[in-house]
Amino acid sequence: MKTSTSKIVNREEATRILSRIRGKGSRVVLTNGCFDLLHVGHIRYLLGAREKGEYLLVAVNSDSSVRALKGSGRPIVPERERVEIIGALECVDWVVLFEEPTVDKLLEELRPAIHAKGTDYTEQTVPELDTVRSYGGRVAIVGDPKDHSSGDLIQRVVDLEH
Repeated sequence: MKTSTSKIVNREEATRILSRIRGKGSRVVLTNGCFDLLHVGHIRYLLGAREKGEYLLVAVNSDSSVRALKGSGRPIVPERERVEIIGALECVDWVVLFEEPTVDKLLEELRPAIHAKGTDYTEQTVPELDTVRSYGGRVAIVGDPKDHSSGDLIQRVVDLEH
């Protein structure tokens, strides 16, 4: 059985793993996110992504990437802890950390069969759509309606403190 930390791979390891799996004809789904303060929306998103293939690789934004996307003070949970938490989930096969603002470069390197995004997107608005199509992959929209967020959780805690 894989432990949460044994599921954490670097980009080179992820490339080797996905190459091997593609050779066996299995579908790998790649999804990504910050996953700062894990909540039920994240779980539903990851479970939905996992249903689209035989394996799930989750790309987690680095601390610097989260700061660039969410602003100073974020993330609340450091990257090493966020990847370990995601790796502890049964539906996740591997976790990889990435620095870039989007997963375009990682998608080009790994070429997963499916790139899953949350319901805050449509298939046509996924930022990485052209990249996924360029290598013959497809996009899937998964998860429940986007009515949960780490930002909302943070605000609720702040409000409790005042």
